[in-house]
Amino acid sequence: MNYRAELILVFTTLLAGAGWVFSKEAIQGLPPFGFIGLRFLAASLILLPFCYKALKAASLSDCLRALSVGGFLGGAIFCWIHAISISDTLGEGAFIMSLSMLFVPLVAWVLFKSKPIRAFWLSLPLAVVGLFLLSWKGSWSFNASQLWFLVSAVGLAVHFNFNSKYSASLSPMLLTTLQLFSTGCLGLLLSWFTETWPSEISVVTWKWFTLSVILATSLRYLMQTTGQKLANPTNAALLMLLEPVWTLILSVLIYDESMPLNKILGCLCLLASLIFYRLSSMVIIRRK
Repeated sequence: MNYRAELILVFTTLLAGAGWVFSKEAIQGLPPFGFIGLRFLAASLILLPFCYKALKAASLSDCLRALSVGGFLGGAIFCWIHAISISDTLGEGAFIMSLSMLFVPLVAWVLFKSKPIRAFWLSLPLAVVGLFLLSWKGSWSFNASQLWFLVSAVGLAVHFNFNSKYSASLSPMLLTTLQLFSTGCLGLLLSWFTETWPSEISVVTWKWFTLSVILATSLRYLMQTTGQKLANPTNAALLMLLEPVWTLILSVLIYDESMPLNKILGCLCLLASLIFYRLSSMVIIRRK
């Protein structure tokens, strides 16, 4: 067992969870889309030296394809940051976002006529129950932030499908860098047309922005690539599910996010559905 790789992945999920807090704090002083644009553009430039040789060896068509697929990532991230800007329940949002991997086979079925495995249909009811419990406030109602988190999760599933289909010829690091660059450029373009920037941005805001770029984006993706390369695939897939758990813990500690019993049960149902689906998928892959 590669404990070093697994420790790297655990720390990666902690950085990812902290990234929710960094982002929430940064957009108190920066426009949301502009923040995403600057964050992802800066992160891509930081990662560029690690994949410069791969970039020189890659074909122009592969790079353009990766940049275009990055547009799907951008769409999902823009929905995510908008949801964060109108929500004080980051933990709840993180668990909804974690459903993106469960949506992947459903999106693949719609786009590419690839039928989901049986484990998907067994996991889906548990996930629906989890969403129902998260939305229960004496009566059932989905608030705006929950809907945007859900749209973002579906967007990530769309990105995952196109990414797997059209970008397999590039190294993971180069692919990540190009797509971060694409998302950054789209974010700044969207901000230019839709947002008004403040006349003055505080030092505290830039501190949160820097933490978002260096720790939650550049270092996080670098460590994730390294950890997934070295770790057992099954362990890696399960460890990556820790991100919403860390986010929930941080949100409770920092923002006093309330956790009534129905929300606790809802989060547990979502986590259980994902664990069951991933374990079942791994078993099927091994049998093949």
